[in-house]
Amino acid sequence: MKIDKVFEYDISNERSMKIQQLLTESFPEVYPTDRIYFKQLPHFRFLAFNQEHQLIGHVGLDYRVMNLNGKAVKILGVIDLCVSRNARSQGVGSRLLLEIDRFSQGRNIDFLLLFADNINLYVRNGYQPVRNKCKWLQINDETQATKGIGTEDLEELMIKQVGMTKWSEGDLDLLGYLY
Repeated sequence: MKIDKVFEYDISNERSMKIQQLLTESFPEVYPTDRIYFKQLPHFRFLAFNQEHQLIGHVGLDYRVMNLNGKAVKILGVIDLCVSRNARSQGVGSRLLLEIDRFSQGRNIDFLLLFADNINLYVRNGYQPVRNKCKWLQINDETQATKGIGTEDLEELMIKQVGMTKWSEGDLDLLGYLY
């Protein structure tokens, strides 16, 4: 398996079509069919390819500051991790998460953060569920327009500490959209 890091602005039309196909196959009920992001473009992606150079895995990454109980924390957000049906249960998701870990080492990142429907893969790879009251910019994914500000305790929230800062319960302002 080969994993490439691709900046969003360097994605070709051909690669975009392959990413779109994988995303809509992986999230068939919810993913837009006319773009390769749900609410907002990630900064970059890791793409996994098999020996035949077919795209079999994807994860988007978004770097930003968030406010955790009044303190700025630097977050690398994990977005839309997915693996093609014919490559599942072969370690592709874990390899993508390992690539994120390697990328994060020695960088100015406090935490990796994601929202997971199924936590098993992430727990096996060192992520932990946390409980925080979250605040975020609500975006209508169909019209791509701002709807307002959302606040809620989100059970899907998971983090992995990669810097020296410690996580704490309380309020988390995403200072942007919800992944």
